[in-house]
Amino acid sequence: MNEVAVNETAVLTPADLLVSWQGHRRLTRRIIDAFPEDQLFSFTLGGMRPFGGMAWELCAVSDYMLDGLMTDTWAAPNWNAHPPQEKAALLAAWDDLTRRMDTGLPAVPATRYHEDKALFWGTMPAHAAALYAVDNEIHHRGQGYVYLRALGVEPVPFWER
Repeated sequence: MNEVAVNETAVLTPADLLVSWQGHRRLTRRIIDAFPEDQLFSFTLGGMRPFGGMAWELCAVSDYMLDGLMTDTWAAPNWNAHPPQEKAALLAAWDDLTRRMDTGLPAVPATRYHEDKALFWGTMPAHAAALYAVDNEIHHRGQGYVYLRALGVEPVPFWER
């Protein structure tokens, strides 16, 4: 386990993590919403998945992280779930998870972020896993930007989080 002295100054506090993560989530939500309904779950480029499927994955990863951080239980998520292929359902699930993060993450003990956790993709400190979830969202959101441009839709500015 990684040891961190309680009196060390954190570069990123749990509150900072929540603000940053939710900023990314707001931007990704705007990208989801920008997709034409008939293209969100069908349009692809270069063998990549449709963005709607990627967005459901982002929900699953964020939900997994939130649950793990809150309960300290890190069971593997169900990757075989078949969520609805509808924009309204995706946005409703996104918004529900956003509200749960706003209330749940502040309750996570700060020390938990520095503990090594056995996640389904390997053992790492919880803070590294949370940052991976954000990195994964940024990566897939970038694919969404490319898709929107290919569809002739001007995406929202990436800096407006």
